[in-house]
Amino acid sequence: MTLTRDDVVAAAERIKGQVERTPMVPSAVGYLKCECLQTGGSFKLRGATNRLLQLTEAEKERGVVAFSSGNHAQGVAIAARGLGIPATIVMPSDAPEVKIEGTRRAGAEIIFYDRLGESREEIAARLAEQRGLVVVPSFDDVMIVAGQGSVGIEILNQLPVSPTRIVVPCGGGGLVSGIALACPDAEIVAVEPAGWDDMRRSLKACEIVPVGPNPPPTLCDALQTLRVSPITYGVLAERNVEVVVVSEGQVRDAVRWAWREHGLKVEPGGAVALAAVLAGIVPGDEGTVIVLSGGNVDPALHAEMVA
Repeated sequence: MTLTRDDVVAAAERIKGQVERTPMVPSAVGYLKCECLQTGGSFKLRGATNRLLQLTEAEKERGVVAFSSGNHAQGVAIAARGLGIPATIVMPSDAPEVKIEGTRRAGAEIIFYDRLGESREEIAARLAEQRGLVVVPSFDDVMIVAGQGSVGIEILNQLPVSPTRIVVPCGGGGLVSGIALACPDAEIVAVEPAGWDDMRRSLKACEIVPVGPNPPPTLCDALQTLRVSPITYGVLAERNVEVVVVSEGQVRDAVRWAWREHGLKVEPGGAVALAAVLAGIVPGDEGTVIVLSGGNVDPALHAEMVA
């Protein structure tokens, strides 16, 4: 299935009333699109809701399985609870406790795995076969991407003029590719953490390149995607999207700035776009929109970062 802007517009209409219309906050460096204030603490509820609403009744009864370090896990769990669908989530054993607890509170069954030694995709596929579950990937699904693109539709509706530039965090690329489809007239800039810049390297090589062996530790757990998908890579390649990289120090500065300047609690992975603008890697002005994609950060870590 070829993904188009019409699919994104349809998704935005389909999930209306099921997700929050998050605020757009003016700042010194542009407008902040606050998906950190979305139900479940991130944009992930959008794609999960769009995907689950299109299951058959038989599929809803059997349930779904997803794999995630936390934000997609919570998005699927919350969407499933609202629709009365059983949900099983495969999560890394080192996922932040705040994300594990949020997923558990939403009623999902959690199965842990070793991020570096096991394949979450293989575990989810095995569960799907054994239990008859529908796999709900975090970004390798056209309806997931279409749902994430509803962020872009909201941006266009909320601003008095069309944005000239939208800066977006990038892990697997579902959010940034959805926004790229939704906002064809804006320059789109994707931002990845250092050492996890597989989308940047893939676009440069004109083919999908996975994260290399022994990637560095990062605070951006939400963006630790080992390989992007043909769907997201294809959209960003067609749009000739620029991808930039930020350091851990720049991410810390962004988390601190969002809290001190606007009282916004943003997780490290959700702050990389802001980090790129604050560091001067990407220009920030009145025509720039910066997506704060998530706010699920461990309280102790956040306190340490903003101190």
